[in-house]
Amino acid sequence: MAGDAKAFAAGVDAGALMENLTALARWRKLAGTAEELESIRFIQARMDAYGYRTTMLMHEAYVSLPGAAQVTVDGQRLRAITHAMSLASPAGGVTGPVVDMGAGDEAAFAGGRDLRGAILLVDGIASPAVATRAARVGAAGTLHVSPHEHIHEMCISPVWGSPSAETAGNLPAAVAVTVCHADGMALRARLAAGELPAVVLHAEVDTGWRPIPLLVAELPAPEEDAPFILFSGHHDTWYEGVMDNGAANATMMEVARLAAARRDAWKRGLRFCFWSGHSQGRYASSAWYADTHWAELEQRCAVHVNVDSTGGAGATVLGEAPSDGALAGFAGAVLRDELGVAHEGKRHGRNGDASFWGIGLPSLFSTLSHQPPGPVAMRNPLGWWWHTPQDLLDKIDPDFLARDTRVYAHAIWRLLTDAALPLDHAATATALLGELQRYRSPALPLDALLAEVEALRDRLDGAVLADAASMRVSRALVPLDYTQGDRFSHDPALPQPAWPVLEPLRELARAEEGSEAVHLLTVSARRAGNRVAHAVRQAMAAL
Repeated sequence: MAGDAKAFAAGVDAGALMENLTALARWRKLAGTAEELESIRFIQARMDAYGYRTTMLMHEAYVSLPGAAQVTVDGQRLRAITHAMSLASPAGGVTGPVVDMGAGDEAAFAGGRDLRGAILLVDGIASPAVATRAARVGAAGTLHVSPHEHIHEMCISPVWGSPSAETAGNLPAAVAVTVCHADGMALRARLAAGELPAVVLHAEVDTGWRPIPLLVAELPAPEEDAPFILFSGHHDTWYEGVMDNGAANATMMEVARLAAARRDAWKRGLRFCFWSGHSQGRYASSAWYADTHWAELEQRCAVHVNVDSTGGAGATVLGEAPSDGALAGFAGAVLRDELGVAHEGKRHGRNGDASFWGIGLPSLFSTLSHQPPGPVAMRNPLGWWWHTPQDLLDKIDPDFLARDTRVYAHAIWRLLTDAALPLDHAATATALLGELQRYRSPALPLDALLAEVEALRDRLDGAVLADAASMRVSRALVPLDYTQGDRFSHDPALPQPAWPVLEPLRELARAEEGSEAVHLLTVSARRAGNRVAHAVRQAMAAL
């Protein structure tokens, strides 16, 4: 099948990609704005022309549009921006004692210092993790220091999707602003010298519920009740957002054009979703879609493929594209067969529009091509222009855009046409077994559970599964690997370990033997073990 997929991918038209991308570059696509709707209507017209059934879904979402911001230090104004989901400052701004928190990690917040009402000076790009810690200590504001002269727009909410009655209390509770590196380091030097500069944070933020668009375009397989592949990318952007995420939208449209012309070969359907609310709503559209289409996705969706920021100038690192464990081998095969590149098997982070792990959808890719390591430490290796007004057409390499699109075309073609879904569930079971073996504890024997996982691994090893069986195994194992265990809600947009459902077992293994904590953790760990055992039995039953 690799030869067929490579031949299919060879049809990618660099000129068509750049034509569509140049059109999308005309609009600033903030979630819920008229310009965004005009832009996504352009995509809809293209998808209609390619022969897809399109639907524009308008839904209410909690969206935050940053406005004007400034920082004054002893009356001197510094260039600054605020962030989506920051609190808006009162008319006179927010002031308070400035405390240098370094990297702003958990270690910086340890020690019990009274930080109520303080302005926290923090290194690096604004993040939900820092916003969460600042809320926990009652800080009045966070003043982030960019790693360089450019300042990056961010959404700092740890709440995945629109807030619910249960999660609204976790929204950011402080004013958040960012200044450039030079200004931030100058302020830090004054603090280190014992000075007490008067710092005031000003931020305007328009946050609330508003309708945002979600474009769905679909063609079923010739056999109408066949499963489908979900291919998604966000449409809303910061500023014009040509690389992030106009280029990915162009990639989606080009794959759609090519695939529609050869629909007679499909064994599975193909559904495209162009999300809004990614940049200014913390994945609001994909979370809403997961919630409102849960049953259909659970029953019929085989794999979720995500695309973000293709074709960046200088993006020569191609081996770090993330995938779920069951798709890691497939990702490696696609990169090897299409580009001759070795895949390093990077695990998905808790980001992107990964709203479907609770349902049990295995996920392939997100960002594909990255910048090589540079002298500036950034959380996101997509170029200094990422989330800035400089993300314009000159940041796109047309050849790299065609290259990245060929990789996606290759992967989508195989997912549509392979006789069996290319999911290596035995690799997932092997990883689970390895994790469990690391966290044995005298307080909670795991022999029986380990035996069940070993039996599942042995059954899966080398097995070729029908789509229905493979999908049922995914529904059982994916939530264990990527969620805390609730299939019907969304974990916070915060870093989490592999197999987060096993955290109680890890904590028990670390606890001091004979301590009071062991009794409490044993209860939690036993329940976690039951959850794992139940999922393993569900997977075994699917076979």
